[in-house]
Amino acid sequence: MARALYIHWPFCAKKCPYCDFNSHVRDSVDVAPWQAALIADMRAEAAVAGGESLASVFFGGGTPSLMPPALVAALLAEAERLWGFDPAIEITLEANPSSVEAANFAALAGAGVNRVSLGVQSLDDAELRFLGRLHGAGEALAALDTAQRHFARVSFDMIYALPGHTPALWEERLARALGFGTGHLSLYQLTIEPGTRFASDVRRGRLVPLDDDAAAELFDITQSLTGAAGLPAYETSNHARPGEESRHNLVYWRYQDYAGIGPGAHGRRGGMATVRHRKPENYLAALARQGDGIAEARALAVAEQAAEALLMGLRLTEGVDLAALSERFGLPVAGLVDESALARLAGLGMMWTQGTRIGVAPPGRGVLDALLAELVADTLVVA
Repeated sequence: MARALYIHWPFCAKKCPYCDFNSHVRDSVDVAPWQAALIADMRAEAAVAGGESLASVFFGGGTPSLMPPALVAALLAEAERLWGFDPAIEITLEANPSSVEAANFAALAGAGVNRVSLGVQSLDDAELRFLGRLHGAGEALAALDTAQRHFARVSFDMIYALPGHTPALWEERLARALGFGTGHLSLYQLTIEPGTRFASDVRRGRLVPLDDDAAAELFDITQSLTGAAGLPAYETSNHARPGEESRHNLVYWRYQDYAGIGPGAHGRRGGMATVRHRKPENYLAALARQGDGIAEARALAVAEQAAEALLMGLRLTEGVDLAALSERFGLPVAGLVDESALARLAGLGMMWTQGTRIGVAPPGRGVLDALLAELVADTLVVA
């Protein structure tokens, strides 16, 4: 059933002001009980989500590069025992580009990691300080070089549309990033997420985000430069050379099943949505009490599953096949999308149709959320 496995390591050295992920700062982490807990949670999940061999394992966080390589190796060995690995499995680990963590790259590669996603975020020291990052630009470049020597595939993240970003500045930043030759880039506009320090700063007038029109211009520049460099967008914020797309994230966006273990991890299996306890201490307590870390396991109505599949799939430039979704969920095509809205948006050049497949055209990608609100049929329950 599960085609991918997500393992969440919730610990960070520092909480970034823009981050709303489930991350926690602790003075120290006792690795032994965490290894036992994650393996127990994995076994409990495999008991109900077994079946196909894994095509992907993804270590996310938090900061997974703070995990001892021996722990990564132990978790991968157990995952392979429980599910089996596809011969072409992609094993990704998110990493911060600090010199301390980069020193572990060789050992992590030896443990089985074959793809790394580096949280570079910027190659400018002032911007990195603004973003609350602990590394500098020089450290990031050194870590990128080390990663490219040890891993078959390397991706890194950049954040743009920061206050003060102009088209000329972002064009220079992005051209430099593209020059490093990685096969994948994740390029995210700065968004102000509720509950973050940046959200408090905006509320108090200490931070003024870039306005929507300026951010849209930077988005257009991003599409143009990455396309010209041979790394077109395959998802709203993700760019890759053909064949180097993140296989793990494609599992999410194509709405295939995946197991999620570790604090706060989400999963989808057989029409069920699972969520693990977010707080590390509560997660460990749940493992001791019930043998898994699940806080909630909820059966999704067919309409809700169809809505999720549409919302995820339309982020991809490949779009979605309405006939395939109709067959998968037993719903008429007219029950999936508002056909009059689709015709109008296609006429405006915001959507495209090709047989039974539909997708968001380049002019529509920058306003994706607004398009989806119009397009998804009212009869579907959106989570």
